[in-house]
Amino acid sequence: MAALDDPLPVGKPTPMMAQYLRLREEAGDALLFYRMGDFFELFFEDAKTAAAILDIALTTRGEHGGAPIPMCGVPVHSAESYLARLIKAGCRVAIAEQIETPDEAKARAKREGTPSSKVLVGRAIVRLVTAGTLTEEALLEPRRANVLVALAELRDAIGVAAVDVSTGAMVLEECAADQLGAVLARLNPSEVVVPEDWQHGPEEAIFRPRSTFASDAGGERLKAVHGVATLDAFGSFTRAMLAAAGGLVSYLDHVGRGSLPLLLPPVARETASTMAMDAATRGSLEILESAQGGRAGSLIGAVDRCVTGAGSRLLAEDLSAPLLDADAIEARLALVQFWRDRPIERAQLRDILRAIPDLGRALGRVVARRGSPRDLGQLRDGLSEAMRLHHWLAGAPERPALLAEVTARLTGHGALTDLLSRALVPTPPTERSSGGFIADGYDAALDELRATSGDARRAIAAMEARYRDETGIATLKIRHNGVLGYFIEVAVRHADALMAPDSGFTHRQTMAGAVRFNSLKLHEEAARIAEAGGHALACEEAHFEALVAEVVAAREAIAATAAAIARLDVGAGNAERAGEADWCRPELLDEPCLAITAGRHPVVEAALARTGERFVANDCSLASDNRLWLIGGPNMGGKSTFLRQNALIVLLAQAGCFVPASAARIGLVDRLFSRVGAADNLARGRSTFMVEMVETAAILAQATSRSFVILDEVGRGTSTYDGLALAWAVAEAVHSRIACRCLFATHYHELARLAETCEALSLHHVRAREWQGDLVLLHELADGPADRSYGLAVARLAGVPAPVVARAKAVLEKLEAQREATGGIAAGLGDLPLFANLRAPEPQQASPELQLADSLRAADLDALTPREALDLLYEWKRGLPGARG
Repeated sequence: MAALDDPLPVGKPTPMMAQYLRLREEAGDALLFYRMGDFFELFFEDAKTAAAILDIALTTRGEHGGAPIPMCGVPVHSAESYLARLIKAGCRVAIAEQIETPDEAKARAKREGTPSSKVLVGRAIVRLVTAGTLTEEALLEPRRANVLVALAELRDAIGVAAVDVSTGAMVLEECAADQLGAVLARLNPSEVVVPEDWQHGPEEAIFRPRSTFASDAGGERLKAVHGVATLDAFGSFTRAMLAAAGGLVSYLDHVGRGSLPLLLPPVARETASTMAMDAATRGSLEILESAQGGRAGSLIGAVDRCVTGAGSRLLAEDLSAPLLDADAIEARLALVQFWRDRPIERAQLRDILRAIPDLGRALGRVVARRGSPRDLGQLRDGLSEAMRLHHWLAGAPERPALLAEVTARLTGHGALTDLLSRALVPTPPTERSSGGFIADGYDAALDELRATSGDARRAIAAMEARYRDETGIATLKIRHNGVLGYFIEVAVRHADALMAPDSGFTHRQTMAGAVRFNSLKLHEEAARIAEAGGHALACEEAHFEALVAEVVAAREAIAATAAAIARLDVGAGNAERAGEADWCRPELLDEPCLAITAGRHPVVEAALARTGERFVANDCSLASDNRLWLIGGPNMGGKSTFLRQNALIVLLAQAGCFVPASAARIGLVDRLFSRVGAADNLARGRSTFMVEMVETAAILAQATSRSFVILDEVGRGTSTYDGLALAWAVAEAVHSRIACRCLFATHYHELARLAETCEALSLHHVRAREWQGDLVLLHELADGPADRSYGLAVARLAGVPAPVVARAKAVLEKLEAQREATGGIAAGLGDLPLFANLRAPEPQQASPELQLADSLRAADLDALTPREALDLLYEWKRGLPGARG
């Protein structure tokens, strides 16, 4: 404790500083939280970093190397809130705790022959807190999974091991190198661990020794964790998967300092079992996070009606990994349909689910030895409610298969819930250090200790009354604090009577307005209370460990119940969302079609509904003989929304959700690509056009005939000729070489000529009209090419100054006239004058004097040769009226 740590003097390092520096070196790149009494202290550069992030005072303490030592600290009791901010800022934190009490340190010093005044309390790093290894409730987002991923490459295959440490769910898979980006985008990990010197992981990856990623050692680690002789019962795992799993478990052992969190049996996942989407597509469709950041404005923000955190996390997983198995999709849809048809029962179910604690994360904390009595109480209450749900749902008629499956996993915890109900008080505390969480009547010996302590307290109350009578001091009080224990307190004016040698009182402390005393009888009663209280705390701690052991033994069954509750919540939540806006059940087919009737964009529709506006629904009908729609029309007309809404409908359908449409027939999609709204990536040296081309190249390389592609304004970021040529070639490749379903939005009217040579391409446009000089956007999709782009009308609508719009109109008329005459896409630009009066509604011929002034301003006089300067002077003279050659 701090009392045993001397201040840092000027000069050579103290033993405490030597201990700190040793731990600092062990912490590596993590900030070191160094426990001193009731505070975690940080020193040197750690203190500067933490003080800036946490906005706390930066002070100094002594000197080291002739310079003041920067220092800051946070209270131990509120450390979690500070840890959360540091982790969010991208820091890793090593926790150095005191591993012995001051009395134990003094006893050790006595054994070692060291003076007790020089002894230092032992400290060690007990845990490394990182973004991917959090279990504390205060550090986690209730509705977001916290995934840690380890990667290992073996014979051109990359093993991927992923675990949500807060719930223990572990998945192993394997992918090719070119698929790694899509896999990581789906998993959306908080932290990635890779072998040292491996170059294919993300930039922020944590490097670990290559020896920890050996496949043989990985298999042995998994067997040891789960106490089995073979992994066959869990599934078939490749060597790359086992190598990644070995690296993952080794890292968890490293950060936990030998203490592993909850790890459920690994599940093998086939990468080809889910729809592939790369990071660009996920970002474009804003599946889990909007472009502005956060859930608001994202797909999950518009869809999620779950009432539990576990349900929301499972829904996010469903949306991140839409299925390719039609039977599995239909099973989810049948569960949604069951609750969609029963609104009264659905409301009852949601009320029950709303009251159930987050079983998965409570279990994770308990197994990781970071749990509290409150976590045990949550497991008791949640499992009891799960059994009540089981009894209710078991008798439900016409249960779909998935409902029957999850119902079966809700029971089987009778003995455990009975034990926890008998052992725990109704509302257990979050801290166990003060006791009070074991119920009366559970342990007779504990009850007796509590009675002894209670009798002693009553004896002290009686003693206080007796001392008042004996001394005649009506204000005499017996108080207690953590330093003096129990003591007698009187006002200063009454102190002399108790100071007398024969008073039976012993002076202990003089305060500003009071004096404190002790007595032999008070000391005896206080000792009885301390002894009984200490024994009672030890007894409760033993019961806590026994209860934890029972929970750990049942961890897999509890985790299965938690997963079943989450699936129930997702099914009921999806049914609730479908009922709110009359979403339909999609029909999944094994043919290349996409027939959507009155489809809507779920996010845009929800945003419009908040302002009282109506979303204009549109149909989409793609088939093998009409698989590419070329869509024109004005900006803001709804092209991008139409593209995205159909992609989202496909995604929702294969995730097992109802979709925002009147009817939907969807052929299963193996890969979904969205190249809509690219932005530059300055950090990687990529312009907007470069990003667009990289995304387009990925589509052309990876899309198959079963894919669905949405492309918006390909080629817009370069010259008109280059852009048109690229858009033309991309459209031809998607139509003829890949032959997949595609929606292609463009402003290049010339692309309409593709319909003459591409038999499965059809032309469409979003409707718009000009009325009394204003643009009216109808947001309706119609057949045929767009008659015009309405770009100037959109510019006027956006607030572009009228003179600029007028100038643009004049240029446009000139261009269109030349196009009619020559057929050239940009013919006529050379005939335009260099400048014109922007205020004039029509371009006017400038006077010779103004033309001369303009030419003079444009001339680079320093670059002219004498001959060129003379020629220019003659040219100017010929342009002036009345000038003679």
